[in-house]
Parts: sequence; C-alpha cells; structure tokens
Amino acid sequence: MLELGRLEDLPQAYRDQLQALNLVPLWPSLRSVLPPDLPTRHTRPIHWSYQALRPLLMQAGELTPIEKAERRVLVLANPGHGLEKMQASAAMYLGMQLLLPGEWAPCHHHTPNALRMIVEGEGAWTTVDGEKCPMRRGDLILTPTGLWHEHGHDGDQPVVWLDVLDLPLVYFLEASYHVEGQRQRVAPGHAERAYARGGVVPTRVFQRSRKAYPMLRYPWVDARAALVSLAEDQPDLEAVQVTYVNPETGGDAQNILGFYALMLRPGQTLRLPARSPATVFHQIEGESEVTVDTTTFAMDGADTCCAPGFTSIALRNRSAKELAFLFVADEAPLHRKLGLYEER
Repeated sequence: MLELGRLEDLPQAYRDQLQALNLVPLWPSLRSVLPPDLPTRHTRPIHWSYQALRPLLMQAGELTPIEKAERRVLVLANPGHGLEKMQASAAMYLGMQLLLPGEWAPCHHHTPNALRMIVEGEGAWTTVDGEKCPMRRGDLILTPTGLWHEHGHDGDQPVVWLDVLDLPLVYFLEASYHVEGQRQRVAPGHAERAYARGGVVPTRVFQRSRKAYPMLRYPWVDARAALVSLAEDQPDLEAVQVTYVNPETGGDAQNILGFYALMLRPGQTLRLPARSPATVFHQIEGESEVTVDTTTFAMDGADTCCAPGFTSIALRNRSAKELAFLFVADEAPLHRKLGLYEER
C-alpha cells in the first residue's frame, strides 16, 4: 500500500497558514476516513440485561416524577461511541422508557422517527396522530417524524417499552428538534383492524388515504401467529422472519430503520451473513444466544444487544423444547437509500 505523507512532515509555517484559512490537508488523514477493505466502526458488540437495568428504571420512577422528566428513559448507550453521545450505533438510539399508573407523558412531535416495542405491563396507551394505540407486550407502535404523540396509563402496573429512534442520524444532520402541543382528540378506529389480513388492503373508492403511515400499531399476537404459520408451512425454511411493512406500499414500516420479527425453532442455530448495517436484537419470548464474531451474549427475556455492521452473527435458541422470538432493528433501509448496502 502506498505510504502517505504525515502532517508532521509539513513545515510548521505552512501548517499555520492552512489553519489561519480553515484549510486541512487531506493526505495525512486519508486512510482514517477511507480505510482499506472495511470501514472504521465505533459501534461495539454490546449487551444490555433487562434483569440488571429494570431495578434502576423502577428507581428512576421513584426519584423523578414524570412532570420533571417528560420522558423517563434510561438510554442504552454503546461505549464505542462514548456514553455521552447516547448512541447504540451510528444511526440508532435505544432507550428503556417507564410509565407508571396514572401518569401522562405530554404531547409533542419531533423530527426523528421513533418506534415503541412494548416490553412489559398493560393498561398504557400512546396516541399517535389522533389514533389511540393500546400497549401490550411485543406490540410495535410507530411514531414517525412529525406526528403528534403522547403516552398515558390507565392500568395499575408499571409499563416499560423499548424506544428505537434514528436520532443520531437526524442530530448529525443538524435537523433534530421537537414541538410541544396540547392533548390530542382521539379519532375513532384502529388501523391494524383494517390491515389485519395479508394480501388485502382497504379499497379507496372515493378518496385515497392521505396518511404516509396508514398503520401505526402492529400487534404482537398477529406477528407471532404469522411466524408460527410460516414455520409450519415451510418446515425447511432456515430463517423464519417477517418484516414490518407499510401495508399500502409494501415498503419498510419507516423510511430510515428496518424492523423485523424472527423466530428460532427449539435448539436451532441460525447464521446470518455479514452485512453493512448495524443490527439490534431484543428478546420478546424465550431465551437465545447471540454471537457477534467471537463475542457471545446470553439473551434472556427483554434483553437487548447490538452488533456492528460487517460482522458475522449467529443466533441460537438455548431451549430444546420452546420457541424463541426476537425483535430485530437495523439500518438497512438507510443503507439501501444511500447505495451502501452490502452482504459479505
């Protein structure tokens, strides 16, 4: 490989002139921004145990009232990016959010896209763009960019969910902000009922839907049933996985990050190709093992882990009798839009 000149090789007077004019020589840093063969990755393989973080989340509920928190969240930060940056990967933010009985998290909207994967508890809801979405374990609820949303709790037990946002990307683009609003008026109807059967969508006889995101809540009971049916129908299928999509377009449910549900048969090991986007795994049911290159994480209920891009990943169901179900989030839609997506 060609050896490039160093910054120290340049006369100090010349370097001072460059600095005075806000100029930087490229060649000393060329290999750091364009390394050979593989990109530089700050994202590290990392695992967050729900059993370990849950007591701290509940303690946060005791220490900080919702009025002082607005959103009571513990951020799952990847040390490779620095904890202060609150990033799980280059484009993904993760957080565990707690809502206690009787609480209301005020209405706002923001530029980053957000998703809620419900971890535990019942009785809470989130209203998105006027649609009241009940929260039950394993449900996926979208709060896309620019849509008003608020959270409330009419039950008697704590409710916790996993937030997934494209916040790091939007913040990097200097486009991240929020707007506060008033409590929403709830409109009738639940979109998931209109799109509850595969292959059919409502016919717009008189007027096309103006909603960019016609379906906001994806119930876990439906996604789980789809996975079980797929496995029964195709017993030789290696990867039993479904993609959360926009039912009107067939495209990804949101435009930056991809979301999936994956099932592992009892005792199954699934080896995934090394891909360019980073990937997050969250255990919905059962227990599994995630191996990222040479690092292995034992995943129990509601555990979460992150794998950087361009790494080999193996998933194993640790049970020889029970099914295991994982929620998966990745940066694949963004990579495809940018023409960067790779599999190796």
